[in-house]
Formats: sequence, C-alpha cells, structure tokens
Amino acid sequence: MSAQTLSTAASGTFLIGGKLPVHRLGKLPVHRLGLGTMRLVGEGAWGEPVDPAECRRVLRRSAELGVTLIDTADAYGPEIAEQLIGEALAPYSAGVVIATKGGITRQGPAKTEYVGRAGYLIQCVEMSLRRLKLERIELYQLHRIDPRTPLDESLGALVRMRERGKIRYIGLSEVTPAEIEEAEKIVPIMTIQNRYSLADRRHEETLKYCEQRGIGFLPWYPYAGGKMLKPEHPAAHSLSRIAGQHDATIAQLSLAWLLQRSPVLLPIPGTSKVAHLEENIAAAQLELSAQEWVEVEAAFQA
Repeated sequence: MSAQTLSTAASGTFLIGGKLPVHRLGKLPVHRLGLGTMRLVGEGAWGEPVDPAECRRVLRRSAELGVTLIDTADAYGPEIAEQLIGEALAPYSAGVVIATKGGITRQGPAKTEYVGRAGYLIQCVEMSLRRLKLERIELYQLHRIDPRTPLDESLGALVRMRERGKIRYIGLSEVTPAEIEEAEKIVPIMTIQNRYSLADRRHEETLKYCEQRGIGFLPWYPYAGGKMLKPEHPAAHSLSRIAGQHDATIAQLSLAWLLQRSPVLLPIPGTSKVAHLEENIAAAQLELSAQEWVEVEAAFQA
C-alpha cells in the first residue's frame, strides 16, 4: 500500500444531512471510514473491557488519525462504551460526530430486548448526553424498531428531543426500504445502520434505496464475523492472493471493498487495540484495479 501519511481522510467524505436542502440543521461532513465501539466492552457487548486503558488509547488515536464518525450505543456494556468515549475524548475536537443509539436493553452477554416506548427513549437520550458529555447528539439512531410499540410513538419521542435541541439528526438500524418509507412519514431519516459486508449482502435492496436518496449507510459486521478471514472459507485463497499483491490483509481488503462499493457506505470497524485500529485506517489507502475488484467479487461466486 501507499506510504502516504496514515489518515482516514483517504476514505473520502460524506455529508450527513446532504439529502436535505440547506436549513437550520446544516450538514455534517464526516470521513467515510469511522470507528465502531462495541469492541471496547466485554464479550457479547456485556461488561468492562479487558484493558480499559488500551480502549481509551484506541479512542484518542482515532482522533489523531482523523476519524470524525464514532458510532456507539447505550447498549454497549451497557453504558460502558459511551462512558469511555466521554472520558477519553471530551471536550471533542471540531468536526467529530458521535453517533449513538437507543432502544435496546441488555440482560446479559448477547441477550437483548427491544424497547421503543417514548418515555424510555427520552430517558435514553438524556442519559447518553450525560455519559458522552455532550449538549447535543449529532446523530441519534433508533437501535431497533420495537414491534410492540407504534413507530410514531418511538420516532415521535426522538422528534421531540430534536425540537428541544438534544439531538440533531435521526437514523435507524436493521430496517428495510418499506420501514424507512414509513419512518420518513414522521421524520427525515439521515442514516441507516444494517449488517452488510463483502460476504453478506442481505441488505442489498436497502443499500440501493439509500443510494437513490442520499442516505448514509453504516455497515456493521464488515468481516462477516471473521468467517471469510479463516483459511477454510471458500473465498479465502483468492482474497489472500489479491490482498497479498498489495501488502494488505483480507480484513483491509474487505474494508476497501466497502469504500469502493458505494459512496453512501460509511464503514465503522471496531477494535480494542491501537495496532488493529491503525491497520483498519490503512485500508482507506488500498487501491485495486477494476479487474482486481472483479476478481474479488468472483471469489464469492465460485
């Protein structure tokens, strides 16, 4: 890869809010390669991290490397990831966007329940503001649509918090185009956060929908749970060969694929190690030819 200075600026810029005409909320420019923070807590997004000091170093190093989009949630820990961000980064550098989420409760490792009641979400926003040491959350995402609560109640609560100046823009997570359309009857949706990767295209239609409307798409699980990084994965040999030609790893190739796949994709790989963070950021500099990208795609069609 290029020896240029390591920076997420190489991933390009996306304007959150760019789908709207100019108005009082303005637009939020972010570097497309961001940082996810679920890895900053214990296994199953439960409990304290093994090395809290290293996690704080990850956050501070991300700022040094130009990361301007940091994605988190009150359910990570719960509460622990937001606390670490507030401790490590507040007061925040100009241009840094902290995107958090609410609407999931956690009962143990990988054990969750969706809660979209208005009163609960209002409390979520207030407590996230406190932990993150913010006066306003620039991007607040409904972590999941609660099937037991009317959508207009859940989003109506977030609209009220926006009107009070507590949040700026609203996003959704794990939704279909039909659900986005339903939500936009209530409030403009600026971002979507769905599972998506080179090996997992289940939300292809949602990505197309976001492209057509200028909605940012934050793909989580960018390595498909690490499955395609394992030697026994059918695509591993081809991906290793192509990555090796650029002195890169399969993980870096996977992130670079997301960046070239669509201009609305905003990858948010997570890590609890500074070295891994730097490896992720270096993926923004990975440049493949059109033919090589065809070969990458073909590896998953063999």
